[in-house]
Amino acid sequence: MAKNYTQVSSRPNLLQPKDETIRWILNYSKALNVLDCNNLESEALLN
Repeated sequence: MAKNYTQVSSRPNLLQPKDETIRWILNYSKALNVLDCNNLESEALLN
């Protein structure tokens, strides 16, 4: 029988992203446009 090698972490996951990082990701996702034409997918960044 296979062993289970996962371990429970004793420390909590403390990710605290900066406000600037969150703002950048949101603005990028708003500007990203995915075009689907004739089974081809193209991405365009609308700035």
